[in-house]
Amino acid sequence: MIGLKLKKRRFKNKSKIKLQDRVFIAKRPKIINQRQRIGDTEGDFIVSGRCGKGILLVVVDRKIRVAFLKIIHKVTINEVHNAFLKIKKKFPEMKTLTLDNDILFKRHKELSNLLNVKIYFCNPYHSWEKGMVENTNMQIRKYIPKGSDLSRYDKAEIFNIEKALNNRYMERLNYNTPEEKLMEYRRRNKKQRCSI
Repeated sequence: MIGLKLKKRRFKNKSKIKLQDRVFIAKRPKIINQRQRIGDTEGDFIVSGRCGKGILLVVVDRKIRVAFLKIIHKVTINEVHNAFLKIKKKFPEMKTLTLDNDILFKRHKELSNLLNVKIYFCNPYHSWEKGMVENTNMQIRKYIPKGSDLSRYDKAEIFNIEKALNNRYMERLNYNTPEEKLMEYRRRNKKQRCSI
């Protein structure tokens, strides 16, 4: 074996960057756990398949199950924050947000200030702690199969998926749709403000 050079192995540093100063789900107020009010949300990403690009941000209200979707083609923390801001504009009722420990939430304190919401984190590897958004992701997979390249989906297609999700009649909502429950809540609030 003369003349054979042994290649040096280079080990990548696989240590994950930890998110600092998180408030975990155990400290989340009881009212959120009981789904007593509108505005307590869960957020998550659907990611592209191995050869694809882009992610889909999914935010769901825990009480009325209304969902908001934003496609992010250029994946950066700033773009994620911008997507959240667009959702907050459509859903100003948002009060809290429960997330997983994705590195894109590294600047979660900045995100909390931008949105003016409290952010809580699931325990690592406990995605079931945000089961509402996980279930919504399963519904989205009917339209966007696993392994899809999200860069091929435009805003109009994502809007149509969002519309389909929010116009489903649900037994848990007394056979109303999430959209109907949100409109009902907004009408009631407007009426209360006008009577003051």
